Amino acid sequence: MIASDLQEAKKAEELVLDKVARGAYSDGAAFAIKLALEEGLNNAIKHGTRFDPDQSVELSFDIDDKRVVIVITDGGEGFDPAAVPDPTADENLEKPTGRGIMLMRAYMDEVDFNESGNQVRMVKRKT
Repeated sequence: MIASDLQEAKKAEELVLDKVARGAYSDGAAFAIKLALEEGLNNAIKHGTRFDPDQSVELSFDIDDKRVVIVITDGGEGFDPAAVPDPTADENLEKPTGRGIMLMRAYMDEVDFNESGNQVRMVKRKT
């Protein structure tokens, strides 16, 4: 469990990235994992728990010689990922929403949200 705090999220990121580095993943894969993990945790804290100190974010991960699986769950109401506006559409270029999800999908091999939208599962395969 991670406190609903961005500094605590950074500590968790460092732990995961240390294990990724020990798993001999490429620099490109490590960058992709770092970016997606950061976006996922930041979204969970900002939008899911809304920085509520009484809430926390659950982070689980599994790293082996073939893939990294990261699951982030928050206690928030969730959201509908399909309803998030495309940040690359002309009418949304100046809106600050949707870029994190777009980046997670661009850099990870799999990104899936649970039905209620308060959990994301991301997978990066070693290439």
